[in-house]
Amino acid sequence: MNVICFGDSNTFGYDPRSYLGGRYDADSRWVDLFARKTGWEVRNNSMNGREIPLRETFFSKSTDLLIIMLGTNDLLKGNSVAEVTARMERFLTTLSIDRNKILLIAPPPMTFGEWVQEQPLIEASATLAECYRTLSEKIGVRFADSGAWGIPMAFDGVHFTEDGYKVFARELYYYVNHIVH
Repeated sequence: MNVICFGDSNTFGYDPRSYLGGRYDADSRWVDLFARKTGWEVRNNSMNGREIPLRETFFSKSTDLLIIMLGTNDLLKGNSVAEVTARMERFLTTLSIDRNKILLIAPPPMTFGEWVQEQPLIEASATLAECYRTLSEKIGVRFADSGAWGIPMAFDGVHFTEDGYKVFARELYYYVNHIVH
């Protein structure tokens, strides 16, 4: 299988202990762990700070599974849950990949930490999953709620801990294994 993971710092593998954009090593990043577990070709097409693209984005037609996890940075920039969901809908409906090959993952809710000081932001991030679930049903893409996976969050309230990446990889493997077989 040819898999592309398209996301932000939590897909990139950002280590929040590194203020210069450093990453956890490959033994800790969920994309690399997922690739090893499945034996599939898994490409990490992610970057720190990425928001939901406003322009059409192209992925290879040979992609068997496109995993998308975005929305946290959009919320951090002050967008409402409704605005983030609308942006995601515009983005997903412009993709040229068959919708049954797209897996939209709702990021885990933010927690109180150095980057997250306001309860309304935490509540908004928790609400995003239900909005994404409704969107996925509306447009026919697959959906997973990583907020249900118990991802340990780092001191900043936004990024996964090293163990969080491992939990994410394990839960994603179980989810994808279920939908593929």
